[in-house]
Amino acid sequence: MPYAPARDARLYYEEAGSGTAIVFVHEFSGDFRSWEAQVRFFSRRYRCVAFNARGYPPSEVPPAPAQYSHVQAAADIGAVMRHLRIAKAHVIGCSMGAYASLMFGMRHPGKAISLTTVGAGAGGVLDPAKRARFLEDTEANARRFETGGLEAQAKRYRVAANRIQLENKDPRSFREFYQRFAGHSALGHANTLRGVQLRRPPLYALERDFARLKVPLLAFVGDEDESSLEPNLFIKSASPAARLMVVPATGHLVNVEEPGLFNAVTGDFLALVDSGRWRPRDSRSYNKSTMAKSR
Repeated sequence: MPYAPARDARLYYEEAGSGTAIVFVHEFSGDFRSWEAQVRFFSRRYRCVAFNARGYPPSEVPPAPAQYSHVQAAADIGAVMRHLRIAKAHVIGCSMGAYASLMFGMRHPGKAISLTTVGAGAGGVLDPAKRARFLEDTEANARRFETGGLEAQAKRYRVAANRIQLENKDPRSFREFYQRFAGHSALGHANTLRGVQLRRPPLYALERDFARLKVPLLAFVGDEDESSLEPNLFIKSASPAARLMVVPATGHLVNVEEPGLFNAVTGDFLALVDSGRWRPRDSRSYNKSTMAKSR
């Protein structure tokens, strides 16, 4: 099995294709296989790399929450690239992987050709009471993984408000998602919740970083992914580098729910960047009457 060495863990990866690299970073409930529809499509023109985060077998599962963090998740992207001698890559991440991708782009802009995110910012609420509730729920979920294991938690995901869209659209794909989730590590999930989700700052705290971001950014969000809608509107308003794609009748997993649309829009975006035709937002388009802040 191919592994990339990282701090405190070896990370399993798979790759296909050749050319300019794309690195795919999965969500909390997924793994490298969540990107299969993208790897099959983009590997015709790109070198595609998908890896499992620490805590997700066959990647190693460090035993302590302190060995996990949003900063380390971003560093792990760099570790995989370094192992594969990839100097620069397009980075595409979903949810937890979207946050890690944004961190990587902000910390290592010279290594990110572009950033594409799906469902970024879940749980990143401004309201202190709601933020406290999110942290309480996250800790409770970590305990459930420890006491009830994966099977009990997998059942909760069957009725999650931002997951039922996939089951309604594509029961076969949802079955595959459910089966993959049930094969993960309960310890890895508990440690990821405590080390990454509980400790990472909400995206709203990164407004200055978004304003300074020069890396081309395409943000996807489903219009029925309510916990991610506002954070993505914030990203669009905060970052001149950001383009926002809101996908109708769609939940959290845009790339899985609507792979054809996701691949087509992302492919056009990557082509713009690769050809040097991408441009940041024209400052003249800011208007107080819109959602965007005037500058």
